[in-house]
Amino acid sequence: MNTPVEGFSKLTKTQKIDWIASNCTKDPKATKELLEQYWSTDPEVQKLHDEFIENTVSNYYLPFAIAPNFKINDELFAIPMAIEESSVVAAASKAAKFWLERGGFKAEIIGTEKVGQVHFVFKGDKKKLSDFFVSTKKELIKSVGTITQSMEERGGGINAIELRDLSDKIEGYYQLHCTFETLDAMGANFINSCLEQFAKTFKELALTHDTFTEEEKNIEIVMSILSNYVPNCLVKAEVSCPISELGDTDMPATEFAEKFVQAVNIAKVEPFRAVTHNKGIMNGIDAVVLATGNDFRAVEAGVHAYAAKDGQYSSLTHAKIENGTFRFWIEIPLALGTVGGLTTLHPLVKLALEILQNPSAKHLMQIIAVAGLAQNFAAVRSLVTTGIQKGHMKMHLLNMLNQLGATDSEKEQLVTYFKDQTVTNASVKEAFERIKSN
Repeated sequence: MNTPVEGFSKLTKTQKIDWIASNCTKDPKATKELLEQYWSTDPEVQKLHDEFIENTVSNYYLPFAIAPNFKINDELFAIPMAIEESSVVAAASKAAKFWLERGGFKAEIIGTEKVGQVHFVFKGDKKKLSDFFVSTKKELIKSVGTITQSMEERGGGINAIELRDLSDKIEGYYQLHCTFETLDAMGANFINSCLEQFAKTFKELALTHDTFTEEEKNIEIVMSILSNYVPNCLVKAEVSCPISELGDTDMPATEFAEKFVQAVNIAKVEPFRAVTHNKGIMNGIDAVVLATGNDFRAVEAGVHAYAAKDGQYSSLTHAKIENGTFRFWIEIPLALGTVGGLTTLHPLVKLALEILQNPSAKHLMQIIAVAGLAQNFAAVRSLVTTGIQKGHMKMHLLNMLNQLGATDSEKEQLVTYFKDQTVTNASVKEAFERIKSN
């Protein structure tokens, strides 16, 4: 039975494993063997992994795959993806091949602005606060000079600081709303360091501001933190072709195009559908975000907030038929980095970025948006033609056979058998048992 433990972080890795195995699992010996099985055989690599986070006891592996044939702005890419879900890589690859023969993907950066905020409480005259902010704005920027110097030398830094009054929502609540350009860095540490200094300087200057009353001088800083909602750090990716070139399904091209557009329109107006529609987009996006050492949780949070920016959760992709041409596109916020964080530490992250030709943050935004668009095209295409399960279950077949304990020979026979059979849990189990009994 699990029991409280004191000083767990101070234990050695072996001691941590012993405690977990003895207190939290039924078979301590098997637990230890399993955790050790996933250690790297290279001590230096394992030490590196151990130091990424706290209290590490093993490594948790995800498959690292490649989706080839992505033509983006007339340049060919093989895109690394780290994901556990069957059919995602195959679907992305199939969409890439489809559009490779139709001009490929076009992508463009709309903006790269990041956001951070100092949240504070001020009890006093709003006009005096506004005047104080105007008079101290230059001092705020000056106070972070040592933090921003390097970023400014490379063309980044602070874009703007504005005072926002949200006292109609919470009594006395205001914020310094700050925007930044962080170039090839995701910029979280840079932004947070600037914000904390802004807060300190703002509070100190208020204490000596001669028009404030004693109560007004005591500005209460609640918190200083970047936002993962970055609606102005935006990228667009698009595909288009004459409707006649869509005839690669069992359905006439015009009918396919019309059903596809209708499916996307449904996701625009129906949140229940939109959530699953966008989840499919994130299958492609998260897989590349993970492979390139970026923060998929931050990306997810920002993307889903953007999907609800107009007051209702809606599709991130758009489709249209115009003058005989089919257009399909996505506009999505992506705050990414290609320097800092794991990008120079994790060997597979470094390899993933090398495979992508060592992109800038802007180029990575374009590549990842394309991966999401490709994934969504593949999913919607399946939905309006053969249905989602036919392809997905075939890709899931090996997982099902592994769960049944099939040998390599049995897997080979069953993969061949199900090439033209419907894959379901029941049909696979029945076919497996039939082979076993022969």
